[in-house]
Amino acid sequence: MAVRTSLQTLQLRKWSEFSSSSRSTWRHVNPVSVCWQRTYTSIGRGIRIRPQPAQPLVSNRGSLPQQRTILPYKKHLVQSSGLAPATPTQDAPPRALPLYSPPTTGLLSYLPRAVVPYAELIRLDKPTGTYYLFFPCLFSTLVAATMTAPMAAPSAVAGTAALFFTGALVMRGAGCTINDLWDRNLDPHVERTRLRPIARKAVTPQAAVIFTGGQLFTGLAVLLSFPFECFWYATPSLLFVATYPLAKRITHYPQFVLGLTFSWGAIMGFPALGVDLLSNQAALTAAACLYASNVSWTVLYDMIYAHMDIKDDAKAGIKSIALKHDKETKSILTGLAVVQLGLLAATGVAAGMGPVFFAGSCGSAAVALGTMIWRVQLKDVKNCWWWFTNGAWFTGGGIALGLTGEYIAQRFGLYNDKEETDEALPI
Repeated sequence: MAVRTSLQTLQLRKWSEFSSSSRSTWRHVNPVSVCWQRTYTSIGRGIRIRPQPAQPLVSNRGSLPQQRTILPYKKHLVQSSGLAPATPTQDAPPRALPLYSPPTTGLLSYLPRAVVPYAELIRLDKPTGTYYLFFPCLFSTLVAATMTAPMAAPSAVAGTAALFFTGALVMRGAGCTINDLWDRNLDPHVERTRLRPIARKAVTPQAAVIFTGGQLFTGLAVLLSFPFECFWYATPSLLFVATYPLAKRITHYPQFVLGLTFSWGAIMGFPALGVDLLSNQAALTAAACLYASNVSWTVLYDMIYAHMDIKDDAKAGIKSIALKHDKETKSILTGLAVVQLGLLAATGVAAGMGPVFFAGSCGSAAVALGTMIWRVQLKDVKNCWWWFTNGAWFTGGGIALGLTGEYIAQRFGLYNDKEETDEALPI
């Protein structure tokens, strides 16, 4: 008759033969984990050890109720005194995503509550896109300023740049609204975009369409403030503005379509300052090279931007160059940077730029792009965002400063003095 039972886990050799006599035979084999039951009987038959597969045990302190274990070799119920068999590892519950909360800091916090969704719709609190749209306009204005005859006055350059910034702000907002209308069924499935006004239903699609119409009329008013020739140069860009959101559904290279859209300002500065591209071959070549250079730049920085959504885009079926070339991203970024710099230098050659441009614009862009491509961590969303936002100023700001220096140098005759000195020297 059994008087006490216990369950333990230990390491020992497999049992071959055991009897009540003092002699026993053991087979030397590799140690295995076994569960054993030791039973004391009234007739002293000894200890019986039965090999069983060991099961890992986990602590059950205060969190799980005590469980009862059925022994596989005897139908005894044994209380497992504070221990419970481990259960299979379960998947961690999905991370709870934050709910929308109205802005309490920054520009949007000062706006009426009813206006905030529309301000968010045009990304008023995220102006980086506006800067990226404005820089090509500024580049072309500064290049064109050096090619006018007579050279454009600083007040004309500053006024033209201010109009371009206003247009960039308005048209970038219109583009964002159109993009969100196209993506209203996709944005709720992407973590970064799920709280956009249309995605969270703070703005209805009908209201967004009406709002877009108002933005386009405002942009038209800004456009008509330029010389009328600008109207004909600007009209084709509306096709790219409307089709970019569609491009991400049919091609892995929507960044190229975005480049064609955002870089259009690289052409607009010439007619804005009265330079006729159709009759001035040098200006046409400079404008074409500058436009192509900005297309390369746009694809470069938007490829980094696309890496922030690469996992969600794959789930939602959105195509991008980052998904298509994930493993060779940095090689492609390097190639785009080389193309951008080469075309930027070609712009300077066509426009007759001097060393200030090549050292200031091309040199600073090479340093900024090289540093960004080397240091950006494509698997880190926050790091990609940091380089995307600051890259606008590192690269775009450097090019703009170089062009400004070149304009000042030509405006005040820095190169003319050198040419007159060379002519005065005896042959």
